[in-house]
Amino acid sequence: MSALRNLVAIVGPTAVGKTALAIEIAQLFDGEVVNADSRQVYTGMDIGTAKPTPAECRAARHHLIDIRAPDSPFSLGEFLPLAREAIESIVSRGNLPILCGGSGQYVWALLEGWTVPQVPPDPTFRANLERRLAAEGQTSLWQELRRLDPARADAVDPGNPRRIIRALEIVNATGSPVATGRSAELPYRSLVIGLTADRAILYDRIDARFDAMMARGLLGEARRLAAAGYVLGSGALSGVGYTELGMYLAGEMALDEAVARSKTRTHRLVRRQYTWFKPGDRRIDWLDGTHGLPVAEATSRVSLFLERPTPCDTIGA
Repeated sequence: MSALRNLVAIVGPTAVGKTALAIEIAQLFDGEVVNADSRQVYTGMDIGTAKPTPAECRAARHHLIDIRAPDSPFSLGEFLPLAREAIESIVSRGNLPILCGGSGQYVWALLEGWTVPQVPPDPTFRANLERRLAAEGQTSLWQELRRLDPARADAVDPGNPRRIIRALEIVNATGSPVATGRSAELPYRSLVIGLTADRAILYDRIDARFDAMMARGLLGEARRLAAAGYVLGSGALSGVGYTELGMYLAGEMALDEAVARSKTRTHRLVRRQYTWFKPGDRRIDWLDGTHGLPVAEATSRVSLFLERPTPCDTIGA
């Protein structure tokens, strides 16, 4: 019998302080951070994704950051083996894996041992959906996805047609939602710490953070990505901020409107994230970060978790 790997996950909505808390825990418990943010995997998208800074990466080793070009697809099926490999590597060094991110489907798929169908692209099916997209709009496709796979629809930005089409492609090929199964045994012994905050205060933080991103050079980052040939508003760059700033650079809206829309869209993202990380979910140990980072409380939770005997799995039994 082999011992289950200990794993701490830091989850919650955007701008709540997950990265800062993960680094604090990593420094106190010899940890390394595994990214579970679907946008931070892309190179060049640093400011707009609130990617850990070089100083933060020096404070705690991070994995699955900057591993894809912005025009390269990255899916749940690619994330899972890479995350599992990173966790095994961390454990082999005697360190504590700390999963950190707000992409709920990535988090639960890893913690619950989901299996994901390996569905190759279907050019004919995609072409049909592209025609429908042009004729009916992306809302129509998203509503179809919601009917066929509600959980996936909740996780996909309705403004990201590429991900909507991919999810529909998988359902079409398999006749089932994206996650086709979960392991009979949980793959890790996990402590899931949820960081939350008063919603109004969180929205104020989001707005202030976006202003800070603009001051740090987000518009310049968007310009550099566009100059490199990447299409703002498409694929990975359909995310918050990049789409709106792309419209500004194309002369389609004023800068203040692009900023305002980005903030509003981030508020909507928070609401989607809370569908994955529900306040009443008993799997999550919630901590309130409304008035500051709850480092002492989180440290206490992790200490108690690591002091308990580690159960064994059934491999080799």
